[in-house]
This record gives sequence, structure tokens and C-alpha cells, in this order.
Amino acid sequence: MTTNFLAIDLGASSGRVMLGRWDGRRFALDEIYRFANGPVEIAGHLHWDVQRLWHEVRTGIARYAAQDATPLTGIGIDTWGVDFGLLDATGRLLHLPFHYRDHRTAGIAELVDAHIPQERLYALTGIQRLQFNTLYQLYSLRQADPAALAAADTLLLMPDLFHFWMTGRRVAEYTNATTTQFFHARERRWATEVLDALGLPSRILPPLVTPGTALGNLLPAVRDEAGLRDDVPVIAIATHDTASAVAAISGLDARSAYISSGTWSLVGVELDQPLLTEQARVLNFTNEGGVGGTIRLLKNVAGLWLLQECQRQWQREGRAYTWPELVELAEAAQPLRSLVDPDDPAFLAPDDMPAAIRAYCRRTDQPEPASVGAMVRCCLESLALKYRQVIESLEQLTGCSINTIRIVGGGSQNALLCRLTAEACGRNVVAGPVEATALGNVMVQAVACGVLPDIATGRAAIGM
Repeated sequence: MTTNFLAIDLGASSGRVMLGRWDGRRFALDEIYRFANGPVEIAGHLHWDVQRLWHEVRTGIARYAAQDATPLTGIGIDTWGVDFGLLDATGRLLHLPFHYRDHRTAGIAELVDAHIPQERLYALTGIQRLQFNTLYQLYSLRQADPAALAAADTLLLMPDLFHFWMTGRRVAEYTNATTTQFFHARERRWATEVLDALGLPSRILPPLVTPGTALGNLLPAVRDEAGLRDDVPVIAIATHDTASAVAAISGLDARSAYISSGTWSLVGVELDQPLLTEQARVLNFTNEGGVGGTIRLLKNVAGLWLLQECQRQWQREGRAYTWPELVELAEAAQPLRSLVDPDDPAFLAPDDMPAAIRAYCRRTDQPEPASVGAMVRCCLESLALKYRQVIESLEQLTGCSINTIRIVGGGSQNALLCRLTAEACGRNVVAGPVEATALGNVMVQAVACGVLPDIATGRAAIGM
């Protein structure tokens, strides 16, 4: 007998509704619906159009109902981290959530430092210092729009906002809560002392739930609109997309590192406890929650963002390249001619990414990539060398040598990037699964609903 689940996976550039089927031995995935995502600019600021995303999610659920009469055993949603919406007491969204690349958080980290020393903040939260962290976003709101903050009743991170619209419950799922920089890494609770020190209201923080928590059935109005005939449990899976992706990695052990490769590359290892040393802080590593009480010690790397933005710029100029065409051009380009730091602030949100890369090369006395192939090669080689730096730092921090790198997500399909990573890092690279996030989403649902006994069994099934 086959058991059906829906995995809703919202990424920074696209969203998908995936049907996951468990046949008693292994999982199968089918894409039911895909839609574009991206920021919208309003009054000079970048936001997420969450009303449209909610419409797309409901459309995807309706697509399932129209094509398959089998009752769903569960629905789970994962998204990116850090961004949030504010609700008033009636449940009304006070404003469109800001996009993490919005410029309003520039310089906010330094203002926070005046109230909480960096060392103290890291000792409590273990979170990498990035200008778009939820803490900095919230403090920037206090500076720019204190009335909105005063009117807020509940802060909901992105997946939790959709949970509210699905079930009416206001909760915060653990894996995404850990990305905020106001979650206590050791005690696994909201670090209200951080918000108190900054004059931010801890009253807006909802109760925490762990991955695998059943939040209740899909609201009747949503169920009926979609055309579903039966009640469907909504499961709070590992709602941070990287946490779901890592949950799906078979063979992940103490000698393995993972790279969840997409717009961002999340490079890390899985631990039992957070690592909050001064060395980890100086190296700017983050401790985020995983499934089964694990910790994902990792570093956020800019990932394929640079190449995606180059591709978008070339399309604006009338030169539309497919990914295979770009890889072929890069294969033919001269190796190791120009290199950049993918995490340089100049690449966070430039208007013209190829121009930003050329400017970086001029500043660092390197040849400017003069062709599309040279530009693509620059992006991929720079990323592979960044991976090597992070892997070596992970070995220093954990005291454990890493002999295997497991690349999952969309970037695992890029054979050139995988090869360059193996060459730069001098380690075995295992690619796939491509759909790790959706698989992890479905697998945690299966465990929560009693279809599978535990995460280890689910990982083994995915690795078959």
C-alpha cells in the first residue's frame, strides 16, 4: 500500500509542491506544481510577496486533489530562514515581510554590538554573524518603525506564517527558530535576555515545537477550497530547508561533511551538541538545529547566487544561456585565471553581477573575466576553493578529519562544480540526492505519522 504526503518547498527563487509516495520500502517524488519566487520592490525596499506565495501553495494543493483521490497522510512546508512576518492580535499581517537582501540592515550589527558584545552573543546563540540575521532585522525595525513593532502580537518566521494560515496555530518550529540569533543554543529556548538587552519585545515570540509535531488538520476553508475530501494533518517538519536537506543525507557520519548547494551553499557537519568556542566565533561558523536534536555546525557561503545573477544579467542583455551551455563554456575557459571571494559584501545584491565581479578583479589586480565562459569558470572555481577553506576550518574546529563531501540539492547536478570541488578539496565527493529538501520534508512527515520508526531508518531508505 502506498502512503502519500505533500512536501511544500519554498526557495528564494522558486517554490514547488511535491508529492511524496512511500511504498513500504522507498520514497518516490513527483513534482505537482512549480512557481517562481523572488523579491518585490516597494518604496525602495525588498519584500516577499507572501500573499501570492500563499495563493501558489493553495493552487499546488488543489492540483493534487484534482489528480489523485488518495487521502493525504500529511502536509509539510519548508522555507529559507531568518525572514519573518508580524501579526496583530487578530491575526492580520502588519506588513509584507522584508527580504533578507534588503539594505536596511546595513550597519545594524555594529549598533547591536554596543549593547551586547559579539563574544557574549555568540556564547548564547552560536549563530554566524550575517547582516540579515533576524536579530538585526528586528532591531532595524525598532529603529525605523517602532509603531509597527509596538502593534505586533506575534512574530512568525516564514514557514510558521504559512502554518498559521493552514491551521490557525501560532508556533515556532525549532530548526528555523535557531537561525534567528536570539535562540539559546545550549538550553534550546528563546534567548529572551538578548531581546531584553536591545529593548525588543520578547512577548511576540510564539511557543516552540520540535520537528515532527502535528499542528492539527488543514483548516476546513483551505481543505474545501482545494477540493480535498478528507482531513489532512499539517506536520511541522524540519522547516528550515537546509535542515530538511541534511535530514535526507544517507551515510552522513563523523568523517563526512555536507554541502547543501543552491542559491546558498551550506557547508557543514552534523554534531550532537553546539560548538560555541571562541575559535568557532572568529571563523564565523553557525550552530543551527537539525532533526533528532542534532546540531548543524556550518557556514553560509554565497553559493550559486553569483552565477544565477550573472545568468539573469545576460538575459537582460538579450543573451539567454541554459545551464548546460554555461557549463560547456566554462569547461573550455582557461582555469584559475581569476578568483573572487563569493562572500564579499559587493556580491550581496548588486545591480549587475558580472560588472561587480569584474570590479572585484580590478581591485585585486587580477585579469577581468573577458568572456561568458571565463566568468562562469571564475564563479565555480571560486566556490570550490571557498568550500576547501570551510572544510579545513571544520576539521580544525571538530578535531576530526573529513574524507567525504556529500553534495545535495540543485548544485549536485553540476558535474563541473562537483569535479572542481573534489579537485580543490582533495576529498571524495558524493553527489545527490538532488531533491534532498523535499525528501527530508516527506521523510520527517513519515516518521511523525508512524509510517517509519525513526530518522535513521528514513535516511537508510533514501540511500537505497
